[in-house]
Amino acid sequence: MTAPIVYTITRPPQAPYLVTPQTFATLTGPLKGIDVTWSNHDGTRARGWLVTGDEGAPAVLLLHHYGANRSRLLNLAIKLNETTHFSVLWPDLRGHGENPPVNWTMFGSVEGDDALAAIEYLHGLKGSSGKPQISNRIGIYGIELGGYAALDAARHLPESSALALDSVPATPDDLIAAVTSNRIGVNLSLVQRLAQYGVRLWGLGKFKNTPACDLARSTRGLRVLLLAGLEGDPWRNSTLNLAKCFNGSTEIKKDLPLTGVMLHDATGEQEESYDRPVIEFFDKSLR
Repeated sequence: MTAPIVYTITRPPQAPYLVTPQTFATLTGPLKGIDVTWSNHDGTRARGWLVTGDEGAPAVLLLHHYGANRSRLLNLAIKLNETTHFSVLWPDLRGHGENPPVNWTMFGSVEGDDALAAIEYLHGLKGSSGKPQISNRIGIYGIELGGYAALDAARHLPESSALALDSVPATPDDLIAAVTSNRIGVNLSLVQRLAQYGVRLWGLGKFKNTPACDLARSTRGLRVLLLAGLEGDPWRNSTLNLAKCFNGSTEIKKDLPLTGVMLHDATGEQEESYDRPVIEFFDKSLR
């Protein structure tokens, strides 16, 4: 019973991209965003879309949630770039997107290291003058799985960096439990525990269940924005509880009618009301 559950939940559902930079350009004009690839630290390949900003300006990395893909963040990425003139990179997390180069997820245990590899890729970019494309100021935005990965990566960022987190699970085990209930359709603690145990066996030592609060305590004076939904949202309490774990400046937006997990159902006006505070946070924090 355990093996089929683990196989199902570690291979997120795949869906076509809602929109690509190419299709976006047919509606808005010149092409915004190009396909790029780089190597993760374990030798696997990673891919994403990149839009460059002013030479020497900061950069922001955007990380989606479980079961989504990079197309969910295209609008935010383009608006962020156009408003701030920062470079923006938004990858598919491993196991996600169309025909992913890595077909499995580890629920945040290795995705944080993948985020660091993406940041190293950004630091290797050169502008038209041959100088570095980006400065040492980095922002990371993440939702749920992406939020945990962003938090894990943030431990290695300089103090001039910024972090925006939405719907962060308290532990990878909590994410496994939620995904198991959703994918298997059975909300039983026994089934969830089997899934958690199975991921540990299948991960061959790669899986780490480090609490998000412990990761936050390991950061160094970052500027942080926490985004949480209304009462009853499954990740509201775990996100708000992070406020006491950070050492730096923390801004909180709670009781959001829509979180990043739900933005695919939002109207244009609702999406704008969500995106604008995130963009303003990075603009203010990374200048």
